[in-house]
Formats: sequence, structure tokens, C-alpha cells
Amino acid sequence: MFADAIRRLPLALDPERGKAAREAVPGATGDLARLIEGAAGSSPYLAGLLAREGAWLASALDAEDVVAAETEGFEALDPAALGAGLRRAKRRIALLTALADLGGVWPLERVTGTLTALADRAVDLAFRAHLAPERARGRLPEGGADAAGLILLAMGKMGAGELNYSSDIDLIVLYDDEAYAPADRQEARAALIRVTRRAAATLSDLTAEGYVFRTDLRLRPDAAVTPVCMSASAALDYYEAEGRTWERAAYIKARPCGGDLGAGVRFLEALRPFVWRRHLDFAAIEDAHGMRLRIRAHRGLGGEIAAPGHDMKLGQGGIREIEFFTQTRQLIAGGRDPSLRLRGTVEGLAALAAAGWVPRADAEELADHYRHHREIEHRIQMVNDTQTHALSAPGPALDAVARLSGAEDTAAWAEGIRQRLVRVEALTGAFFAPSPAQPLPELSETAEQIVARWRSYPALRGTRARTVFRRIEADLLMRLTRAAHPDDALARFDGFLAGLPAGVQVFSLFEANPQLIDLVADICGTSPGLAAHFARHPGVLDSVIAGSFFAPWPGERGLRDALAAAVATALRGPGGGYERALDAARRFAHDWQFRTGVHHLRGLVDAEEAARQYADIADAVLGVLFAEVAAEFATRHGKPPGRGAVVLGMGSLGARQLNAASDLDLIVVYDPGRAEASDGPKPLPARTYYARLTQALLTALSAPTAEGRLYEVDMRLRPSGRQGAVATSLASFHDYQMTEAWTWEHLALTRARPVAFAGAPALMDEIEALRLEILAARGTDPRVLPDLAAMRARLAGARPSAGPWDAKAGPGRLQDIELLAQSLALRTADPARASTAQLRAGRRAGLIGAEDAERLASARRLMWRVHAGTRLIGERRVDLAGLGQGAQAFLLREAGMPDLGTLAERLEEAAQHAAALIEAQIGEAAAAAGGPGG
Repeated sequence: MFADAIRRLPLALDPERGKAAREAVPGATGDLARLIEGAAGSSPYLAGLLAREGAWLASALDAEDVVAAETEGFEALDPAALGAGLRRAKRRIALLTALADLGGVWPLERVTGTLTALADRAVDLAFRAHLAPERARGRLPEGGADAAGLILLAMGKMGAGELNYSSDIDLIVLYDDEAYAPADRQEARAALIRVTRRAAATLSDLTAEGYVFRTDLRLRPDAAVTPVCMSASAALDYYEAEGRTWERAAYIKARPCGGDLGAGVRFLEALRPFVWRRHLDFAAIEDAHGMRLRIRAHRGLGGEIAAPGHDMKLGQGGIREIEFFTQTRQLIAGGRDPSLRLRGTVEGLAALAAAGWVPRADAEELADHYRHHREIEHRIQMVNDTQTHALSAPGPALDAVARLSGAEDTAAWAEGIRQRLVRVEALTGAFFAPSPAQPLPELSETAEQIVARWRSYPALRGTRARTVFRRIEADLLMRLTRAAHPDDALARFDGFLAGLPAGVQVFSLFEANPQLIDLVADICGTSPGLAAHFARHPGVLDSVIAGSFFAPWPGERGLRDALAAAVATALRGPGGGYERALDAARRFAHDWQFRTGVHHLRGLVDAEEAARQYADIADAVLGVLFAEVAAEFATRHGKPPGRGAVVLGMGSLGARQLNAASDLDLIVVYDPGRAEASDGPKPLPARTYYARLTQALLTALSAPTAEGRLYEVDMRLRPSGRQGAVATSLASFHDYQMTEAWTWEHLALTRARPVAFAGAPALMDEIEALRLEILAARGTDPRVLPDLAAMRARLAGARPSAGPWDAKAGPGRLQDIELLAQSLALRTADPARASTAQLRAGRRAGLIGAEDAERLASARRLMWRVHAGTRLIGERRVDLAGLGQGAQAFLLREAGMPDLGTLAERLEEAAQHAAALIEAQIGEAAAAAGGPGG
């Protein structure tokens, strides 16, 4: 019985209001009466609910499943009646839940679980209610997938079953596009977008009956530009190409909560490799620590801890600190240990303790503090049903929360909270605290000579600088001596140190963030290219000190805007001009490439995200520089004749799969329209104009200046290769691709991507449409597979594998898998450019089985990690056994392998399996080509 289970009682701040509320509940006596009086006497909101629903409460106290009871039969309601019914159910369940919480009748897990169960039920009902009219109008096919294939994902606290008393709910709404025939998808998409908007309004609109749940749909992919409901395949493509670390963390708690539950489970399973990385993911530590600091700085939550005025969610020692601690540990190790992939915070702490990642006593203490913090948070929100997490300053509002907690002495109660906050801060803060320094290692004679001259450098002339440096010197030297060639690594660091004008800030930063000592040591000992940039440009640490070095990735648009501003300043500022602009572009690109390389080296991004970041940089450079080159060219020869030109990124650039040493494969296509020549001071025939404009772009990209070169550029993929014009007219490009191009050129076209233009922007869309037209026309050619088999045979002879560590060349390795993926995109005329998406396109079209596609995608991921890693450390032909400890550890971490022997075995095994799958795909065509099946 409810009344018999009451274990604690709130106190009434306003006894008269409490008594009036108790009279609204028939038969309330004893502890139940005192519970009602205390709750209503300290919460105006609960007093209002009791006045309205007191009679119902008397009959519902002992319901086994109040959510099921209060929403029974709601499936038959139309949207308007459902909205009213859900609001009534929310009032009643909120009232019962509050009393069960305040009286200690239910534990925290049942309180949050009941609120979450109501949210699940309300969401599912709201969406189904608005699906029915769309089906009735014929906008959605009858039958088929459950709930029209809608995937309703609960995120955040709802996903974890941890909704607080006045929570918003975070939803991501998708639909299973494979549940629809291609001809029906566009109309279904429009209908499901309408359904989503109307269902969200049913849940969150404030009416005379109140609201059900405030609903937030902004966690979906790229929410600023995408519809409120998007296809599952588009979401997967987004996360594969653009997904960020915060989105990975958000999906720890994701859970299908309604709609087609099976489709939701399948989507999350497909997303698993994105969320749970196979290697120990140290980026999570950096991100969580940075987020903690940003939240504190933004909200002014630092300083001495005191309960009055404290934010129980975001403040020091608060709920978010425990969640960060738990989720960060889960992200670090959850890729390797599936037992850690739990949504709930308390459950996650228990799993971390069981796996040895957190001391059991610490996990149990944090779980106790978490439950207490959440109960206080609930009481804060119960006072007036407000979405707030902060305790009030001393006064009646703070007293109300104390009385709801059963405390008559507010000061003593607040002191107990303060002690808990301080303890949580100590337990979680220690996780992010610096590690102790290591003993000074033995140094060679050469190293001793290098170290001896450091005291004469500007950075170490001050007493304070020398004092701070001494505290980090041993750790730094120890890490540098682990390189394969420690004297070389030390010499690279010496170049950096010699260029520093002052050292206190940098050395203090290293001391406060020992991971930066690792960063410098890793750069100097692992990647000569990054070390050279570091030594030439020690000012790059300015961004590290300012925090921007570890800020969220700005994306291609952010980079383009920043580069455009830098180039404009170089052009128009004092002493500015075109050459200055080219130097500014080089500095900009090199600094961002350095950042990406360092983040990759340090595990802040993996090889896949680093590839996308390198592509973002290249896209920004091409977009800004082509416009500037065209503007400069136009001052002499006039504006581009006709409709202008487009730069097509081919190969790895087109697929957004660049590494630290990638060159750029480009094609320039122009449309002169009816214009025969330009109209400038020195007019040129259209063909000559675009040829020279292209040469000017190549010079801007690849000519060495005082700041180096931007990129090596390869244009051999243009029509007719080296014999063809450097720029191709749109008509010629169409004719060549349709009538003369070889199969390998059509395969290359599957990765082509318009990246920059000079003239009419619409030309980019036209060229993309033309690309898809060519793929559709040429992909059905019966010669595709025989030609592919012949290509594999030629590559096997011309570019044999360089050894067991060569992840790129050879049967079943990166190049081989990518060729097959391109053939699938060509044969299906699919717009996908990335290999994994192309394999998925082949699977959707039935050209390759789902299991085979996933095996090839998995092998490609392993090969790419090894290949991108070796290029970052500056090696083309790699003998991993000859690398230093730092380089070996980096590559092993990237591959998710414990040692070199295991990695070698896994590479060979993956290559053999992939080669067998590819040969099976090609089948008889390989034998017909006369090749060795690879």
C-alpha cells in the first residue's frame, strides 16, 4: 500500500495551503495526509495539481502501472482528443510521481523511469495519431513497415530513462527509406515531415490544459539546414562524413522509444562503429575537460562552492560532472568493452567499476551523490514546474526546496549539499588532473650538448620560466628519448624552443596540461613533417594557449569564411597584394593542416575524421583561391566568358578522404556559352582564357613561395590525360565521357565532386547532374566488370605491394577495395563518393550481400587507418618494427591492435578475405581478362 510505504515527509512552508490541498484528497489520513500537506505547503505547483486532481489521486495511489492505466484506449483518439488526454495524464502522473518521490515510496530509478515511460508512450501515440490522416489521404502506403517506418530516437535523459521532473525531451526523428519503393520516397518524406511537426506540437504546445513535454528536435544531423524528419540512410551518410565528437557522446544514451522499434534498433547498430571507436579514445578526455571549463567560464560557475545559488546540474561537483566522468570513461574504453555501453549514469558507473576502470568505492560514492543531486534537482523543479537546476539564494524559495526535502534547518541542509558538491568535485576533478613527472632519463653526448644550450634561449632567461620548465623537463626528455631516433627528436624540439620569444605561458600551459607535453614529444619523435612546421612556426602555440586549437572543428564553411577574411586583409591591407594573399592562404592552410595532424597524432580525431578535416581545408582553399585567381585574371583579360568554370575534385579529394600527404586530383570544366572571347583590356579566346586561368590556379596552388607550397596538383584524370587540354568545355566533357572515355575514367567519375567555381554557381549543380547522367548511361555497359578485372591485373604488375605493412597496394587492400566500391557506384548510378557509402549503394541495389559489404567496409577502415597513420608520420614504405615507441603506439592505437604481431596478422587476414570477396564479385570476368584474380 502506498500509505504504508511512506518513509519520509516533506515539511510545509505554508501550512494553510497544505491543509487546503489535503482536503481535496478524500480519505487522506496519517502519513499520507502529512505528505500531501508538506508537498502542497511548499510547492504552489503541487497544491494546484492536488486541487484539480485530488479525487483522482485517492483512487490511483496503488496503481501498478499508472502510465498504462492513464493512457489506456488512447490509440483510438484523434489528434485533438489525444492532446487533451495526454495533458490530463501528464498532470496526474506528475502529481503521483512527485508524492512517491517526496515520500520515499519510490526509489529514484522508478521516479525517473515512470516519467520516461510516460514520455515514450506520449511520443509514440502522438506520432501514430498524426500518421493516420496522412494514410487516409493516400500520402502514405497502407500496410508495410510499422508506423510507416518512422524511427523515433530518445536522446539524453529520456534515452537513458532518467527524465527529471520538468525535463524537456530530446528526439531525433528519422524514417526507414528502404521501407518505401523509390517512386514513393519523395511523397512519403513530405508526409512524414508534416507528421513530425504536428506530433511535436501535440506534445509541446501550451494550452489551457498545460503541455505534455517540451520537445526539442535539434539534435538531428545538421539541424540548421535539414528537415525535422530525414531518411535513415541520409543520417548514416552524414555521421560517416561529418559526424562530430559531441554527436558520438549523444548517441551513448540513444534509444528507440516509439514508431518502428525494429528499424530503430537496426539504425543504432549501423551507427555503432561511429559511436564506439575500437581504439582507446583519448579524445573524450580532452573534449570533456574542455567542455567542463567552457561551461564554467560561460556561466560563471567557478569559485568557492556554496549551496545557495549553486547550479546542481552544471556547477562544480554537480550532476554534469558525474555524467562527464562516467561518459568519458565509457567513450575511452567502450569501443573495446561492450559491457560499458550502458545508457544510465548509475549503471555506467557500476559497469566501469566491474571492469576495473573506476575504483569500486569511488563508483559507489559517486552513484550515491548522483542520486542525491537528482532528488534535489527534482525538488527545485517541483516548486513551480520550471526547467531550472539552480538553488535559489537564501530566502523563501530556498526554504521551500529544503522543506520539500524534509529539512527544517535550511542552513544545515545547505551545508550537507555543499559537502557533497565538494566531494564530487574532488573525485571527478582528479580524473582530469595532471600526471606526476617521470625520472630524468640518461642522455647521449649529443643530447647533453643540445640541452646545455637551452638556458641561453630567450624562452628560458627568466627565473620564473626556468622554474616552471624544470618541473616539466624530466617528463619531456623521457618522452623524447622513446623515439626511434631520440637525438633527431630532441633536435626538432630544440628548433621549437629556440624560436620561442618567451616561455612562462607555454611552460605553465604544459604543466597544467601534461597531455601537451605528450603532444610536443609525439610531434618531434613521430612526425618529422609536423615537427618542421612546429619549429618554423612556434607561434602556432598561440592558438593552443587561447584554446582555439582544441575548439570544435569549424567545418568547411567556417574555414572558407576565415580564409576569405585573411586573404582580403592580405590583398587590401598595408603592403598588400596578390603575392601576399597567396602567402596568407599558405599560412592558413598549413596551420589548419598542422592542427588536424596533431589532433590525429594525439587521438583527438581518428583517421576518418582527419580525412574529412583535410578535405574541408582543401575545399576552403580551392573555393577562396579560385575566386581570387579569377578576379586577378579578370583585371587583365576580363570576366570569364560565358557561364564560367568549375573545379572538380577527383579521387581522394572528391571522396573527402585525404591524408596528411595527399596531393589534389583536379579537373576544370567550363561553359563558354555563346561567348567566343573575353571582353577585358587584353581579351582572349574562350578556350585560351580558361586554359590560362587553369594554369594560374595551378601556380597559385603549387608554386613555392616563402611560405612553401599549398598542394601538389595532378590533372591527369582530365579527358585524354596529359594529351588533353588543361581545361575542358562542358560540351566536350559530355561527349568524351559518353563516347570515348575508358571504364577507369567512369570509375574515377564516381568520386568527382564540384568544389569551386568562377562565374555562375548554378554550373556546379549542372555538372553534378551531368555526372549522374553519365554514370546512369555508362554504368550498364557490360564491359565494366571485365575492364575492372583487367585493371586489377595491370595494377598488380605495375604497383605491387611494398610489403606486409603496405595498406594501400595489393589484392584486398585499400586501392583494391576502393575500385570495387567505385564499380558498384557506377553500376547503380549512385551519387555516393565515399567507399563505404558506395558499398552500401551496391548492397541496396542487390549487387553485393550485406555481410560481404560490411566485411569490405571493415577491411577498408583498417587499411585506411594504417595508411593514413603512416603518411602522417612521413613514411611511404613502412617497416613498423623500425619505428620508435611513439610511432608504433600511434599506429597500434589507430588500428585498435595490442601489438605489431597482431596487426600484421590482422592486415594479412583482412586483405585475404577482401581479395576473395572482390574476386567472387568479379567472378568470371576476372578469368576472362587473363589476370590473376587481382
